[in-house]
Amino acid sequence: MVFTTVINLVRARGPDEFWRKRKIFKLAAHYIGRPRNCYSITIRSVHRALAYATKGRKLKKLDMRELWTQRVNAGCEQHGLQFDTFREGLYRNDILLNRKVLADLAIWEPRTFEALALISQQVPDDDEGSSSK
Repeated sequence: MVFTTVINLVRARGPDEFWRKRKIFKLAAHYIGRPRNCYSITIRSVHRALAYATKGRKLKKLDMRELWTQRVNAGCEQHGLQFDTFREGLYRNDILLNRKVLADLAIWEPRTFEALALISQQVPDDDEGSSSK
């Protein structure tokens, strides 16, 4: 490409502009109307959507944690336990399971969860370790 003046060289953006716009248009391919076709509107819509997606990932984690807690609470109520005492009992018995696993056990493995509830009610003997000395 030959440019007769410096101004034409500065104004020519070449193939880079096409690919830059194409990247944005691909992100907006599922939009309807002008947010899909008009670049100035598309870029605003895509940036807003990306910002919401970033916030949404954090909110999804919070929502899932809340759901797991509710499920474990429901399982504990079936066995007459409080969630905090259940977690404390499991910790004292060296059973380190997170909320997700406990929630899955409460829903899909009720007998296993019942066994965990019984274990959490038992207090381990710390005397066994000290008597061997």
